[in-house]
Amino acid sequence: MTSAPTVDGHSADDHSAGGRSADGHSADGHYGAGHSPEGGSAENLSSDGRSVEGRSAKGPSADGDAADDHSAEGHSADGHYGEGHSSDGHSSEGSSAESLTCDGRSAKGDAAAARSRPRRRKGRGRKITVALLVLAAAAGAATAATLGIGIDLDGRDGGTDPAAALPPSTAEVTRRTLKDTQSADGELGYGPATGLGSRLPGTLTQLPASGDRISRGKPLFKVDDKPVTLMYGPVPAYRAMKAGITEGPDVEQLERNLAALGHTGFTVDEEFTDATADAVKAWQEDQGLPETGAVEFGRVVFAPATVRIDSLAAAEGDAAGPGGKVLSYTGTDQVVTAELDVADQRLAKKGAEVAIAFPDGTSAKGTVAEVSTVIEPGEGGQDAEPETRIETIVELGAGKDQKAAAAFALASVDVSFTAEERKDVLTVPVAALVALQEGGYGVEAVEGTTTRYVPVDTGLFADGRVEISGDGIAEGMTVGMPQ
Repeated sequence: MTSAPTVDGHSADDHSAGGRSADGHSADGHYGAGHSPEGGSAENLSSDGRSVEGRSAKGPSADGDAADDHSAEGHSADGHYGEGHSSDGHSSEGSSAESLTCDGRSAKGDAAAARSRPRRRKGRGRKITVALLVLAAAAGAATAATLGIGIDLDGRDGGTDPAAALPPSTAEVTRRTLKDTQSADGELGYGPATGLGSRLPGTLTQLPASGDRISRGKPLFKVDDKPVTLMYGPVPAYRAMKAGITEGPDVEQLERNLAALGHTGFTVDEEFTDATADAVKAWQEDQGLPETGAVEFGRVVFAPATVRIDSLAAAEGDAAGPGGKVLSYTGTDQVVTAELDVADQRLAKKGAEVAIAFPDGTSAKGTVAEVSTVIEPGEGGQDAEPETRIETIVELGAGKDQKAAAAFALASVDVSFTAEERKDVLTVPVAALVALQEGGYGVEAVEGTTTRYVPVDTGLFADGRVEISGDGIAEGMTVGMPQ
């Protein structure tokens, strides 16, 4: 150990090689903490034992008495020493402490500095801890949102700010009627045309014009100047009708038509009696036919009602006979024909109501009258596979519905089919449904600044909404929605 210089006559023995007193005195008898040669603040420094900035200056005295347990920050250029500062007077937090003597030499590892610790700034450590906790909580919330953690019947995690946990938007539980509908292209016209040939051999001597309407008792066409007459009935003619034949519905149809045309005197039933034959003779006389009392096969044609001539397939003067087509006809009421894919067959129910939209924006109601399966040739040539389709015939409602259609002879229309209807049910947007961890679906009920998950039973899905029911579900209830 070497002897250090003195300033005011005090002995400098027991000082370290850097000029510091072994018991903490400085070379001039003073000892300071945090004194800066640049005029910086000095904590706990005094020249007369008094405290600076209201802190106790335990230890240093004017006559150089020893001071213990004095904390120091910074260093002094006049021989005072400091802890945790560099030789240029700048603070270096977290670095090892250096003490300087009046001759500028540094000495590391001062005993006084080892006994004292820097005083931390108030609140800083607590603020850092809180900030870390907030960051950790935010990271946890993001992870929970990503993994779906906490989406259970008890609602959101309790550690989350309720206001921040509210869904981005909401919707209301409303009561309404849901319809499972689907639209298809349709054609307004008179329905499918039925082809008609002649069962009687001869020459076609009279034909109607396209668009003509033929009613009961009137000729559809003439062969050898003798009429082929229209009568009403669902059963097609398939034999000659005369005395001695077996009973059948065709006989009953004939008798009903004879009676409607004013030829009576028989009981309308399936039996062809002598009274029936007499009525036939009277009818033949009116038609200009030989009065035989028997109706030859092909002399009458049965159709459900008045017919409209759709098109002609032959001309007057052409030969008539079995296998030859003469004309095609339709009904007189306008109908809509629509085709559906086989997968949509559930929509095509006879008697089901449909909505029809016309090109001019008007609409009408209709009823499915016929449903049939049709095979259409495949597109792309002979090798293409045929396609199976479901064909529906929709009859228009009476009155204003038929009047709306009358503005068009033929037109393309939209037909809306309804497969299922649920009246007066509670509904929410489909997007409001939440998949629950325990299975099934629920909705997020919003109640002020809090939310909870309520399980629901789902019903019909239609028009972007879904039917829901369950405990706690009521009209007017607010539920969460995604952004």
